[in-house]
Amino acid sequence: MKKAEKETDVIMNDKTDNAVETKNETVVKAKSLIIKLEDLVPFKDHPYKVIENESMIELTESISVHGILNPLLVRPLEGEDGKYEIISGHRRYFAAQKLGMKKVPCTVHFIDRDTATVIMVDSNCQRTELLPSEKAWAYKMKMDAIKRMPGRKPAENVSPVETQKRSSEIIAKEAGESRAQIDRYIRLTYLVPELLQYVDEGKIGMRPAVEMSYLDEETQRCIVDRIDESGGEVFPSHAQTRRIRQQAENGKITYDDIVAIMDEPKPNQREKVKIPADELRARIGKSMTDEDFIKYLYTAVDYYKKHLERQRDQGAR
Repeated sequence: MKKAEKETDVIMNDKTDNAVETKNETVVKAKSLIIKLEDLVPFKDHPYKVIENESMIELTESISVHGILNPLLVRPLEGEDGKYEIISGHRRYFAAQKLGMKKVPCTVHFIDRDTATVIMVDSNCQRTELLPSEKAWAYKMKMDAIKRMPGRKPAENVSPVETQKRSSEIIAKEAGESRAQIDRYIRLTYLVPELLQYVDEGKIGMRPAVEMSYLDEETQRCIVDRIDESGGEVFPSHAQTRRIRQQAENGKITYDDIVAIMDEPKPNQREKVKIPADELRARIGKSMTDEDFIKYLYTAVDYYKKHLERQRDQGAR
């Protein structure tokens, strides 16, 4: 038997200080270990991006001075001799690699992958700098894990939609979000990577993104193609994505249909006229209050409009 497996078996089966016997099973207590970096493996499909930004640089500098103050949370990796999967602490792991550290302090939890998934999501979801895509995949992973949890009995005569609703309510309560918002984030996982990237960049809002998530991949890629052809200048609005979705659900929608919808002028893209207020005040009178100034402008516009109407009437005679 492999060394790591023996260590786990002893803790789980013998009544040692690391095991707590409950009514139906033995719960293995976490233990502290110093583990080699080469024996640590990132969490599979980890949804959070480790980026070498300013925050990461500050963390690396702090660790170089003070060391790792908060141990990484890990679990023994099934089928791997002496390997541990990181549950929480990927940024600390990355910083340790950058600094050339050989070992790091860890807290080992003897738990299954679904339990680890819930802990992994919960330990990161309160970070303020999370991208929409990170929240989307994290909430999706947690929902799937909750549904697979042992002891979770499916309610009788409850549809899959109702089951998902109940799971999203659990996630919403723990994440401090509304259930509807959790569902919106999870819908983002149905977007093609290019559209999800635009959401992360703030070029596509949550509401149009959710509408597009209901489109098939071919239709989504048509939208991506139109964005590319416009040089990244044309993005669909919420109203436009609703029309594209409605037309797609009512029948086949073509690329030309999508182009026609996306190229329509949007209210927030109409040219705005900037009036030099200082120049107008110089002509009207600088001593005028803002309220009187606005009234004066409206009166002047109305007067000039009537003047043009009189000229038009005279020319028609």
